[in-house]
Amino acid sequence: MSFFYPPISMERRLPIIDLEKDGAGGCGVPVEMSPLEKRKSMRKRLPDWFKTSLPTGVAQARFNGTKGNVVEHGLNTVCEEARCPNIHDCWGRGTATFMIAGEVCTRGCRFCAVGTVRTPPDLDPEEPRELADAVKRMGLSYAVITVVNRDDLSDGGASHYKDCIQRVSETNPGVGLELLCSDLDGNLDSLKMLLEGLPLKVFAHNVECVPRLDNVVRDPRASFEQSLKILRYAKEIRPDLMTKTSLMVGLGETDGEISEAMTMVREAGVDMITLGQYLQPSIRHLPIDRFPEPESFADWDGTARELGFRAVASGPLVRSSYRAGLLWDEAMGGEPVVTRDSTGSAVSHIFSAKRATSTKVENHE
Repeated sequence: MSFFYPPISMERRLPIIDLEKDGAGGCGVPVEMSPLEKRKSMRKRLPDWFKTSLPTGVAQARFNGTKGNVVEHGLNTVCEEARCPNIHDCWGRGTATFMIAGEVCTRGCRFCAVGTVRTPPDLDPEEPRELADAVKRMGLSYAVITVVNRDDLSDGGASHYKDCIQRVSETNPGVGLELLCSDLDGNLDSLKMLLEGLPLKVFAHNVECVPRLDNVVRDPRASFEQSLKILRYAKEIRPDLMTKTSLMVGLGETDGEISEAMTMVREAGVDMITLGQYLQPSIRHLPIDRFPEPESFADWDGTARELGFRAVASGPLVRSSYRAGLLWDEAMGGEPVVTRDSTGSAVSHIFSAKRATSTKVENHE
């Protein structure tokens, strides 16, 4: 007995489903991604130059000691709350940027990792003492104190900020202090009360982004112009203080807009500036528009110096409070932060020039 097997037609194949193109569920039915899944798929991978190293040895011990002090005193740090990429580097050197007036903010800027609530908990009356004790135990020579927005308070929190800084200064004579302040909702009377007689070296307030992106990046109550108003008035009532601000890049701005923003900031009398890459804290925050290469940050460093800023730190991993004490030294005529071997994150063409000169000297010897 013989059997006949009909030839198999090569044209009768099951359909091929392109999962990347169409997405698919059972039986080839397309599956729509949720908004959350779409945002996840759009997140950009970090470039190679964003690699950081964890502390070891003495640096690891200092990191643990700093973290222990923060936990023991119930303090909030912008290092943790803002998920700063330099936390291991800074804490490994026994330094930290303290965040006062709570761990949540009354504003909802779309770039910021700090939590947002309409009515935050009451201010902690013990915070000034706890903060002062922590600075003393850590043996700091320079401390940065930053704040959350407290639009729920009539003075924007200014009186509490002042109490904290004065207590730190009284407990730690000789410690350099820098305040990274909110815009106090534009209340110049509160700013004047805050700064009068305050033992500071630097008053900082961040413009955050170029003016065109205010409505996209910042809370509606904040603006580039309002930030400039705060910085101008601070310089007017306390000309002895260094003023400082910071710009993020990678939010949708152009290179030209960065230069224009720096020009506006310098014309407002600001002495010091930092520029760094925006990093998306979570998929619920603004996506990253671009990753400018380190060479671009070196160019912006050069532009800032040409504009007359007394101290500049520019680099993908630079944040507004990074190497704050060294940046103040630079503003006072000391060595530029970027040429110090220990700084790491900041880049500049003057650094390249110094390294090239050093190489020539070594080769000559």
